[in-house]
Amino acid sequence: MKYCPRCERTKPLDAFARSRARSTGISPYCKPCYNLVIKENRARNHGSSRNYLLKLRYGITADEADRLLAAQGGICVICLRHPASHTDHDHDTGLVRGMLCFKCNNGLGQFGDEIRRLEEAADYLEGRSSHSRGLWLEFGATVVLGQSRRHLETLRGVKRADHLGSARHYKLRLKYGITEAEADALVEFQRGLCAVCSDREPEHIDHCHDTTAVRGALCLGCNSGMGLLADDPGTLRRAAAYLEGTLVTEVPVAGGGMRLSFTLPDVDPAEVADGGWERVRDADVRHRKAMRDAAWEAEWCFGGPFADPFARALTGGGG
Repeated sequence: MKYCPRCERTKPLDAFARSRARSTGISPYCKPCYNLVIKENRARNHGSSRNYLLKLRYGITADEADRLLAAQGGICVICLRHPASHTDHDHDTGLVRGMLCFKCNNGLGQFGDEIRRLEEAADYLEGRSSHSRGLWLEFGATVVLGQSRRHLETLRGVKRADHLGSARHYKLRLKYGITEAEADALVEFQRGLCAVCSDREPEHIDHCHDTTAVRGALCLGCNSGMGLLADDPGTLRRAAAYLEGTLVTEVPVAGGGMRLSFTLPDVDPAEVADGGWERVRDADVRHRKAMRDAAWEAEWCFGGPFADPFARALTGGGG
């Protein structure tokens, strides 16, 4: 038994917090009182627990975080859809990069903060990735749907099974409209690697939620990351630019000073009214897609070193 001087009660030893600063290894306060003491000390020394945690984790104060959030117009700088509630930082340098919503912050983590994976995921969703090109060369389409599914099985010499099979077969038929043999053939077609990152073993069948067409087999990180970023190529490209350090910049303000800019065309975050971010986001995505299309067509379609019929077909150029 031990006496707690704060609540003035005698309690069993296991009711007391542990403390490495004490020779006994036990705090002088019981656990509820210890938590209150810690909270009071942080408020006295750092202003608040939030201020303490921000300085501990990211090296900024609560006031600095609030100013950054206000400079962003309160919106997540990647998706431009949800309020920013998480401080994001570079895990190598420790520098704060911006304020993000929960999904975008976790989406970057699922992709391992890898710019290449985010850009490849955007190409994959638009049917322009190396995986999409392989599907087009094999099936004449960038997704697995209809006859291309049966083609997968014939590549393996397996007869199509519509009704009978394992629990996995039943789940695949129910969720994605493909058989177990077709799923295995798709993984073999991808050489046992994720269709996006090509680094990890594919664990999940990915499909378009609108058309139900199967796009490929993905690893857990790429599948989860795309889901968190809403399977949206525009958001994925903004996320890649964010990690590159080209999405969020500072521009001068008339009369002096600087403000943040993170949209194309440039829009002052302070001038965006409530409910106005969707329009700004749509304009940004169209602008970035036009830039991407122009660069992609120049590289793949019109005499570039990688020009081929696949690129011309996707852009309506025939071939």
